[in-house]
Amino acid sequence: MRDVEDEVREIKKEIVESRGLIIKTNNLVNALGSDIKSIAKRQAGYERRFKWDSGVALAVIGVLTFLGLKLYYDAQLSAYRSDMGSAETAAEELRVDLGDEVRRASERASAAAQAEKYYGLIRARKRAEVVEQYPTISKAALSPAEAAVFRDFEQQFRRDLSLAVYKKGLVLSEGRKYADAIKHFEEAIELDPDGSNTPAIRSALAFALRKDGRPAEALVLAQQVAQQETDLALQPDGWWLTALSARDVGDLDTSRDALRVLINKWPRSVLSRDARPLLREVTKQIYLGKKGATTTTAAPATSPTSN
Repeated sequence: MRDVEDEVREIKKEIVESRGLIIKTNNLVNALGSDIKSIAKRQAGYERRFKWDSGVALAVIGVLTFLGLKLYYDAQLSAYRSDMGSAETAAEELRVDLGDEVRRASERASAAAQAEKYYGLIRARKRAEVVEQYPTISKAALSPAEAAVFRDFEQQFRRDLSLAVYKKGLVLSEGRKYADAIKHFEEAIELDPDGSNTPAIRSALAFALRKDGRPAEALVLAQQVAQQETDLALQPDGWWLTALSARDVGDLDTSRDALRVLINKWPRSVLSRDARPLLREVTKQIYLGKKGATTTTAAPATSPTSN
């Protein structure tokens, strides 16, 4: 700030000196004009002794001298005006830079106050408030270090909140309060959609949806759990829920395929032991369904009276 003020004062000093030089030059021109007039008056006294050509020569000399001085004055004046314009432009740029610097300093001071308040929430472990206010603090003029620290804390608190809500949902699900459990599981996924616990939450949500009489929604989530690679240990549960939900909605082919995958990939799993009799049952239902469909299709050909 002091360097900017010193430079502005130096520019103003140069402008004042330029104006003084212009005034001195103008006074010199006026003095020269007065001298020329004096010479012209003396020349009038000498006209009687000199011929017309000498008077003309002196007049030409005087005019040329005046024109030379006029040209010199105009050149100097133009140079001073150019320097003054450059100085004013530089001063304006400095004023703009100074205004930007003041604005940035103000924004930084405001961001520092917000950061201090936000960090107080972090130290107090107020997870919900930290997560809620993060979108606002992330838009402030934070330093890279502050932004990184706040982002890490916000993500950690999101995971903590998601896990806490998930555990409440499990308790509700164990108590057969599936509607309330579904709300908690959905909230947990919304808090941390890409977290390491998300596959387990989706699996629990699929189970609760199926128990709540919503097998179609459970089927979609169960397939996601079966096909995800974040937690491979949950894949058998995903295929098992896929088979059960698909059977509930009448999609026996999907149910059969899911049971086959479960048995082939995890033959020693406890779920595979339960899957084998269910696979036989589903396969039988598919066979009987196809046989019934064939009989129904063939019946009109042997019954002329049927419509």
